[in-house]
Amino acid sequence: MIKLLTLDDVSVRRGGRLLFEGARLELAAGEAAVLVGRNGAGKTSLLRAIAGLVEVEAGSIGFGGLEAAEARGGFTHFVGHQDGLKTGRLASEELSFWTRWMGGTEAAARQAAEALELSALMDLEVRRLSAGQRRRLALARLLAAPRPLWLLDEPMSPLDSVWRERFGKLMAEHLAGGGLIVAAVHDPLPIPAKVLEIAAPEFAA
Repeated sequence: MIKLLTLDDVSVRRGGRLLFEGARLELAAGEAAVLVGRNGAGKTSLLRAIAGLVEVEAGSIGFGGLEAAEARGGFTHFVGHQDGLKTGRLASEELSFWTRWMGGTEAAARQAAEALELSALMDLEVRRLSAGQRRRLALARLLAAPRPLWLLDEPMSPLDSVWRERFGKLMAEHLAGGGLIVAAVHDPLPIPAKVLEIAAPEFAA
């Protein structure tokens, strides 16, 4: 289990350009943090660095004593800004694939579909779902294969006001159970959260 996430003076460079430097964060079980900043500042890159998909230029990312590979491979969910769904699959096939890939069960997948009101859509191809429905399908893996650390890139963007409120409750339940959330956002999350501002060196205070 991940009970602590630490960023110590993390810097990330992409395409030869230093996106940001000196990012610091300490997040304990039951806490959330939001990454804020201009478009292109590096919020997504930092999420991907925590997930192990991008190398850091400098600094370190710690998982409370766990080895990084173990923490990322077994205890972390990353849901990107793009839903990462194959549009030609049925919604049921896509949810089943991600659930099995992340170590969940078919029973848990069905429960996740019910929680996110997707059960009636499971026989539809993903391409036939609305943007909000596709987002809910992508988020369903968080419930179908529970892991403590959620890394979310603009999780609310395609959701309507009703589902923003409902997903806010799911995030609150995750935190109440000892989970951790780091989310890149433009709009505030409906839960208490620490704020880490990401800015290019020339814009940093």
